[in-house]
Amino acid sequence: MFTGIIEGLGTITAIRPSNQGKRLLIDADFPLDQTKIGDSIAVSGVCVTVVMVGGKRFEVDLSPETLAKTTFGMAKIGDRVNLERALRLSDRIDGHLVSGHIDGIGSVQQKKTIGNAIIVVIGVPEFLSRYMIAKGSVAVDGISLTINNRAKDCFDVSIIPHTAKLTTIGFKKAGDYVNIETDMIGKYIENFIVEKPANNIKKETGQPPVDMQLLAKTGFM
Repeated sequence: MFTGIIEGLGTITAIRPSNQGKRLLIDADFPLDQTKIGDSIAVSGVCVTVVMVGGKRFEVDLSPETLAKTTFGMAKIGDRVNLERALRLSDRIDGHLVSGHIDGIGSVQQKKTIGNAIIVVIGVPEFLSRYMIAKGSVAVDGISLTINNRAKDCFDVSIIPHTAKLTTIGFKKAGDYVNIETDMIGKYIENFIVEKPANNIKKETGQPPVDMQLLAKTGFM
């Protein structure tokens, strides 16, 4: 589990085939103290397992599924990536709960500066946008961000100078692809409602079902 608060950047320095997958060698910009083989690291939002580590350098294996569902299918040597090591139970959660399991890929459509912020518009398919709400959370390449506005095919976020300086979002340009992880709460609610029809829930528990009508009535929508 992660928070979407990026620790620092790294660079992909080698890509090797590994059966039908790939193995990446990544050089971090910061010391990987206490990181060991078997630990989880979010690399541009993708939860991967460390299979080799030494100094600031580590290796990870990517499965065919990961290559198909994330931007790593297009990765090349020299790419800069966001890095975040796994959350400790004693840590503050300064972003939001991020699993590192990517839901899909988006593309940067536009960047513009307003005041001290960079407004980034990201295009996404509707199967991703359905889990987004204005002022809700989203992870873009592993960065915990707040959605300003959302449409069926895109959303926009405000990037403060600190985030632009310390993560890859600062140098992404129109046409670049990014990994998207939507807020997990919405997915769980949808699955619960779909898997348990409202009449079955009321019959089993004697309580009204958690459905769209109840959420609207209680002020959640």
